[in-house]
Amino acid sequence: MALKSAMLIDNVTIKVKAGDGGRGAVAFNKNKMALGPVGGNGGDGGDLYFEGVSDLGMLSQFRNIKVVKAKNGGNGQGNFIDGIDSDDITIKIPIGSVITNLDTKIVQEIVHVGERILIAYGGRGGKGNFRFRGPQNTRPKEFQFGKPGDDFTIRLELKLIADVGLIGLPNVGKSSLLNELTDAKSKVANYQFTTLEPHLGVYYGVVLADIPGLIEGASKGKGLGIKFLQHIERTKTIFHLISAESADVIADYKVVRNELEKYLSADQAGSKLLAKKKEYVFLSKYDEVTEKDLKKKLAALRKMNKKTSALSIHDVDALEKVKKILNTIQKGK
Repeated sequence: MALKSAMLIDNVTIKVKAGDGGRGAVAFNKNKMALGPVGGNGGDGGDLYFEGVSDLGMLSQFRNIKVVKAKNGGNGQGNFIDGIDSDDITIKIPIGSVITNLDTKIVQEIVHVGERILIAYGGRGGKGNFRFRGPQNTRPKEFQFGKPGDDFTIRLELKLIADVGLIGLPNVGKSSLLNELTDAKSKVANYQFTTLEPHLGVYYGVVLADIPGLIEGASKGKGLGIKFLQHIERTKTIFHLISAESADVIADYKVVRNELEKYLSADQAGSKLLAKKKEYVFLSKYDEVTEKDLKKKLAALRKMNKKTSALSIHDVDALEKVKKILNTIQKGK
């Protein structure tokens, strides 16, 4: 059964508040022969964790929730009754999420399903007056308030951990290819980012991501800017689509490669990082050009990348070649 399309929230800012510790009690034994302190301690406030899950739409839970709080610890009572420790809270977020504490500037990441990170410590419970008793202080009235729990502002940013990134200039057939590969197996999972339309799909466990917005100047904010370039960082394999209808396929190829390299070069190693990504080039929409034109453009692209082939979503054999590549990726996971 195909999943419904939905808005994918990929960047949110929320407040997280761990529980405060409970207050210690001041109480005394009412029995005449035992008038000592009997105030219990306060309970500990709840901790707050993030845990990675495979559902890439989990950040949508924060569409209308901007504050996440754990409960406070219970207050201590008389007769040595300690306050109840509050339960911890675990918030499920997508794998690939980058967690930035905007107050401390600490950056953490969730990269595995089931991985848990302690984000905010709950406050410890305060001592009741029984804990202050002593030979010189047999009826202490001292007690402690509980410690406050951690209180932070957190930014959650989803950087997709896709196996294959579909890249190319606009209107080269990335979405059509994605739909052909995933709808055929009823494993499509389409999401809409904000007001734009990149998509995700799953082909037998291989996650494919349509990376939109790659035009000349994208790395400097032109067009869709770097909004989606971040999603290429963790992608090991690239399917680079170039339209056969283009008047200059080499120029198209270089524009996209240059923008990726510029974006990845923030650490002065963009070309090296890009070189580590396996790239397959597909001359898409080949059925829209003459055979002579097709051969000429394929020959030119193969000088840039030997792994270049013609592609049309209407060509069963061409799609089978793409599937063989994906099957190889799936076996290597």
